[in-house]
Amino acid sequence: MIAAAATAQQPLPRPRLVVGITVEGLDYNMLQLLRSYFGNGGLKKLMDEGLNVASLDYGPNIDAAAATAMLYTGAAPGVNGISGSQVYDPATKRGRHILFDASKIGNFTDETLSPKGLKVSTIADEIRIDAQGVVTSVAPNSHEAIIASGHAGNSAFWINDANGHWATTTYYTDVPRAVTARNYKTPLSGRIDTMSWSASLPSAAYTPAMGCVEPTFKYTFRRSDPKAYKKLKLSPKGNNEVTTMATDLLTTLNMGRNAGMDMLNVVYTVAPYVYANTSDTRMELMDSYLRLDREIAKLLNLVESTAGRQNSVVWVAGVPASPSSRRDDEKWGIPFGQFSARRAVSLLNMYLMAVHGNGEWVTGYFNNHFYLNHNLIKEKELDLSGIRSEAADFLGRMEGVSTTYSIDDINAARVGDRPEALKRNTVLAHSGDVIIEINPGWEVIEDASGSIAPDVVKRASTASHPLLLMAPGVASKLMSEPVDARAVCPSICRLIRVRSPNAATQTPIF
Repeated sequence: MIAAAATAQQPLPRPRLVVGITVEGLDYNMLQLLRSYFGNGGLKKLMDEGLNVASLDYGPNIDAAAATAMLYTGAAPGVNGISGSQVYDPATKRGRHILFDASKIGNFTDETLSPKGLKVSTIADEIRIDAQGVVTSVAPNSHEAIIASGHAGNSAFWINDANGHWATTTYYTDVPRAVTARNYKTPLSGRIDTMSWSASLPSAAYTPAMGCVEPTFKYTFRRSDPKAYKKLKLSPKGNNEVTTMATDLLTTLNMGRNAGMDMLNVVYTVAPYVYANTSDTRMELMDSYLRLDREIAKLLNLVESTAGRQNSVVWVAGVPASPSSRRDDEKWGIPFGQFSARRAVSLLNMYLMAVHGNGEWVTGYFNNHFYLNHNLIKEKELDLSGIRSEAADFLGRMEGVSTTYSIDDINAARVGDRPEALKRNTVLAHSGDVIIEINPGWEVIEDASGSIAPDVVKRASTASHPLLLMAPGVASKLMSEPVDARAVCPSICRLIRVRSPNAATQTPIF
């Protein structure tokens, strides 16, 4: 624990600018390993001059969207409503965007989104209500941009997967000239064919830290490739686009120099590059960190030259990255397998028909969740919990399945390595009746509709996602023990002296 150092007679003035930065895949162990490679104005500055929390504890089954919601609301998914970036839609029997809202239309996109699915207030909301400054967010993806700006934010922007435009939703009323100017005058679509990502240092420079032995890499991005913008967003080039837009908004909106307290939220990634040439991405990963350091240095330099360091609070938080989709080369003999969700649904349905009679017993599958036909179970006057247990037992016998849970067991906190954490991270409205875990190294090759679903190899994550905080009155200190991620939001609210969001219950860490 640390305390803000202020004189007893005169408290420090409230900051004029709050900058929240989340980085998908950021690992404190990597920051320590690469410290000597960083410049003096970015990550090293935050590590040396700010509070370092080595590991934020998000609990199990959390992706970047859910983790971002936890940071900004101070509440777990079971309370804030954000279980992940995608949820199951019973009407289409497919996944849909967690923030889907048919009542809104997109701006520079055909997506229909809003923060309606976020069930509680956020730190951005509280800043707007209290200080009535400008709140905006810039991210590669829509989930994090909208969550970070919350319900009351002025604007939120992300890169459209289809055309590379900076997109938003009509839920937010502000579209600054900086955004429209970039979309019309210097669109990403007009530049992407000239963009590439290669090692920023000679290949030998990567060996001491990462032991890299493979040749150097180079990736190009072509507008003719349907995945071009997705690929770019997952690379350091996407981070560079985010910084450029964030600095444009910070400057043109006079953030940190307005009458109230302003908030700029920025999202980056250093997640393993899923479109890499080989399964060994150590060189790409290290280069992503080096380039991230430069992006953060640019942002910090502009913050200090505009709002001033004495008037600013800057924090960087790591959030979990999606598992790598690349399997190790077969020559190494690492066990692996393939799990067909479509086949599992079919077999489970046949089993339940054999026991309880004909009918469509399984109505859907999504992201390891199996959804049962509640109407049929009720019609046959069967016990729902009993059918869930039967289904879990059957699925648990399938090859490639390591664990099965019924939603009843999760809700009663009877299962999992951390039962209470699993319960609080489960949103009942989105959950299936039975949830499975696939063996590490296996991949789901088909979803329930028969679509091929690569990029979902299951791997355990051992990352220590950090919090780096630099603010007036906050001393440099390392907190090596894990800290509940829900405590970040009330801690920052106490520091900037606004009330905590309405679902934040954790004790501030400083």
